[in-house]
Amino acid sequence: MRVVRGVVKGFDGASYRATVQVAGSLSVWLEGVPVARNIASSLLTAGRRCVVVFFDETNPQDAAVVAVYD
Repeated sequence: MRVVRGVVKGFDGASYRATVQVAGSLSVWLEGVPVARNIASSLLTAGRRCVVVFFDETNPQDAAVVAVYD
């Protein structure tokens, strides 16, 4: 398991998934990342910092946004 910082670039409230830019990388954007349901959708605005947990480091699709912060 690996924990990384990121920035929310977009959020789909219907599927509760986000597009996230991984911190330190200008070119790596992950689309369709599941978001923990305990995070209010109003907090998932573009530009908001977030915490992403990768459960399988070899599979970037096996991740989840678990927190947002300022």
